[in-house]
Amino acid sequence: MKLKGKAHKYGANVNTDVILPARYLNVSDPQELAKHCMEDIDGEFLGRMRPGDIIVATANFGSGSSREHAPTAIKATGISCVIASSFARIFFRNAINIGLPLLECAQAAEVTDMGDELEVELARGEITNLTKGLKFQAKPYPEFMLELIEKGGLIEYTKQRLATGRS
Repeated sequence: MKLKGKAHKYGANVNTDVILPARYLNVSDPQELAKHCMEDIDGEFLGRMRPGDIIVATANFGSGSSREHAPTAIKATGISCVIASSFARIFFRNAINIGLPLLECAQAAEVTDMGDELEVELARGEITNLTKGLKFQAKPYPEFMLELIEKGGLIEYTKQRLATGRS
C-alpha cells in the first residue's frame, strides 16, 4: 500500500483535545467530525489539506483522553497516514482499530517540514521525503495489520473474515 501527499507538520504533545475539541464529542458522524479536525491548533488545516496528505509530528502525538473521535476525525478528512516520533499508546490503538495507519520514525518527523511531499510504503515501512530526496525506515506493519488497515479497520476486517468463514 503506497501513500503520497503533502506534510502537515506539528510539534510535540499534540493532544486529542486539539485534534478534535471536546465541544464536538456529542457528534458521531465522521464527516461532521472532520469539519472540526485540528481547528484549535491550526485554523488553516482544512483549507490546506488535500485527500492523501500526511500529518507529521514530533513526540507523543495523540496524548490526552482516549476518545476514538480524534483518529476518526483525522481519517475522515482524507489524511492517509500520520508519522510521528512517538504516539500515545491508546491513540495508536484507536487509530489502527479504525484503519488509520501510523508510523513511528523520529528521523522522518524531525527533518520533514510543512508542505514537503512524502511517499509512504506501509508494507515495507519506507518513508520518502520527495522534496528533500531523503529516505527513512520505520517498522513495517505485519501482514495481518496491513490487511486490517486496508479493510478500513477492525470492525470491517472482522465482518469480512466472518462473511468468508475465516475466524
